[in-house]
Amino acid sequence: MAEKTPAEVPATALGPTRTLAVRMADGLRAQLDVIAQLNDRSVTEEIRIALESWIETSKSDPKVLARAETVRAEIEREAKTKQSAIEAIFSGSGAKAPRK
Repeated sequence: MAEKTPAEVPATALGPTRTLAVRMADGLRAQLDVIAQLNDRSVTEEIRIALESWIETSKSDPKVLARAETVRAEIEREAKTKQSAIEAIFSGSGAKAPRK
């Protein structure tokens, strides 16, 4: 069998791990089991490697980048609206809103 070599873990993947349940068709699971066996890795490791690869690919996808910028702008607008609301609530009462 292939020699088991651990994949490099990106800095963003470090830290506590969380469980994720994934539902898939029997045929896809059978293929995943075979790939894991051929690579001498666990199914969990194969899934983690595939997800890391997909995330890296998505980071350079122009559609994803454009959508990320749109979402970032929406978040900033919403944050400014909430900051204004907090300032309006506390500006007349003599108390100051807590700042982070």
